[in-house]
Amino acid sequence: MMVFVVVESIMIAGVTLYQFNKQNSEYHKDRLERKEKNLLVDIQYEVKKSLALTLESLSDSTVMEMADVHNMEFELYNLDGVLIKSSTAIKGIPGKTELDKNILNFFSENSSNRYMQEEKNNSYFKPSYNLVLSLENKPLGIIYIPYFADDTVSKEERSSFLIRLGFVHGNMILVAFVIAFFISSFVTKSLDAIGKTIKQTRLTDKNIKIENHNTPKEVVALVESYNTMIDKLKSSAVKLAKSERETAWREMAKQVAHEIKNPLTPMRLSIQTFERSYSKGQEFSKEKIKEFSDSLIQQIDTMSSIATAFSDFAEMPTPKKEKLNVIQIVDVALDIFNRDFIEFKCEDKEIEASFDRTQLIRITTNLLKNAFQAIPENKIPEIKVSISQNAKQVLILISDNGYGISKSDTEKIFEPNFTTKSSGMGLGLSMIKSILEAYNGSISFKSKKNKGTTFEVKFPKI
Repeated sequence: MMVFVVVESIMIAGVTLYQFNKQNSEYHKDRLERKEKNLLVDIQYEVKKSLALTLESLSDSTVMEMADVHNMEFELYNLDGVLIKSSTAIKGIPGKTELDKNILNFFSENSSNRYMQEEKNNSYFKPSYNLVLSLENKPLGIIYIPYFADDTVSKEERSSFLIRLGFVHGNMILVAFVIAFFISSFVTKSLDAIGKTIKQTRLTDKNIKIENHNTPKEVVALVESYNTMIDKLKSSAVKLAKSERETAWREMAKQVAHEIKNPLTPMRLSIQTFERSYSKGQEFSKEKIKEFSDSLIQQIDTMSSIATAFSDFAEMPTPKKEKLNVIQIVDVALDIFNRDFIEFKCEDKEIEASFDRTQLIRITTNLLKNAFQAIPENKIPEIKVSISQNAKQVLILISDNGYGISKSDTEKIFEPNFTTKSSGMGLGLSMIKSILEAYNGSISFKSKKNKGTTFEVKFPKI
């Protein structure tokens, strides 16, 4: 917004300077033409009064008097270009000073009665030459008028206007900065509160809803979706408590908790990224905030679908097939992570497949989360995501520059409850494999110790 105000101020100043110069030029042009016309009419009547009907018949006193009356110096030449009369301010010598031949040629070759001489090195000096005609339109000679444009008043007005303009727009920039600061603080405060509440969300604990009083409109939808998810989690927990299948409950509770925690982690990363960007002074437009909210709402919807299925005797959501653009869905999943560390590559604009949108997002976010967690803290993350296709399949590659997978763990990596991390239940990769097999797909990987790992996801395309 502030950039817009500054650019607008510069444009207004430029247009103002242009308009002032244009008006000033037109003013002096009209003023010179008006003075020329009045002086020529005066000369015509003075020549007629002399009865001789020639410019030579004008007395010096008459010439000086006309110069004083019109406040304009001038010289009178005969048709051969020889000076015959001059006002006192001009130092030409009658009978000797002659006009430039180009001027005489102009009047002899053209039907125009006026010639303006352009002074390239001086825009304030505008000499003009006119044919002097008798009242019967008979050429009597040529008059030379040196006109000096006085722009002192115009410059003062222009300077005064620009100072006032600068003052007004300077205040506008200051006001815009203050408004932007308070709006950003207001929005960020709401998002910070949401982030803290999301961090405290637990499946088995009593979760607190977020109050949406004094919350920006762009964030209200996010708050409402989160509160709806809390209601569903509470309902699911009550139904689970009443279930008599204790063994099934324990196993399923682990898996559901893992699935709910899976989107919560990238949601927290997104909010942390937002906070870091704000602390560096970056401003956020309404579109950027809405994009951020939509990304988080999508993850909340994922958790809501899990909670709904959890209420039906702890069953995972039933996969459904829908026609979708794989590139678009994967790109949406990437938005909840810090994309500064992610290199996304795809040569196609659209790759269609019959897949469950929620499940595809879950697969992508789970693999990306694992990729980030596999990288040492003292190493800059380098995550590469690529999407391609062959005649029958979609191929998604996700690689990192982390620790890698040891040979002893390669055979157990897709087994339930197997994990090499200090936290987590080891259900993520097992679940991804089950989902892909339900869609006739597969997952495999290649890894080098301390170099990184690349997971390859394949499933049929349309």
